[in-house]
Amino acid sequence: MKEIRITTPLKKDAIKKLTAGDEVLLSGTIFTARDAAHKRLYDLIIAGKRIPINLEDAVIYYAGPTPPQPRMAIGSCGPTTSSRMDEFTPALLQLGLGGMIGKGKRSPEVRKAIKKHGCIYFLATGGIGALLATKVKSAKGILFKELGPEAVYKLEVKDFPLIVGIDSKGNDIYEEA
Repeated sequence: MKEIRITTPLKKDAIKKLTAGDEVLLSGTIFTARDAAHKRLYDLIIAGKRIPINLEDAVIYYAGPTPPQPRMAIGSCGPTTSSRMDEFTPALLQLGLGGMIGKGKRSPEVRKAIKKHGCIYFLATGGIGALLATKVKSAKGILFKELGPEAVYKLEVKDFPLIVGIDSKGNDIYEEA
């Protein structure tokens, strides 16, 4: 496996070069969103309304960060199970979402949508939320703040360690293993 450095916003040419199993260090802006935030975004899309953030080439991290610790931008910030967002994911991919970060397998429908839209699914290691938090340089709640840790946060990350779980061609590390 090769280690690659990439930045956000994700560009299609950079995504196309990534292969399932590649180790990536991601830097730039990412957004957190878990179940409740995904449901709200999905409801806006279904109602024909504009969602309040631009997802074009953006990355959503399936995480619910804890309050910051002294001298830290954020508290523990580990990934949550991605399959809980599968119902909402194809609609977000249609809006140009470039990538997702989480843990675990994705449904066949999501794998198909990833391939169709040429985006990517990254895996973050579960159980190391405190270590991942050291890669977050700033954090700000920007949407649905009343949801607490399930609100949408804008994070600036530096060298956030990931593995390509599903590449833009639909290759799935879980299927290959």
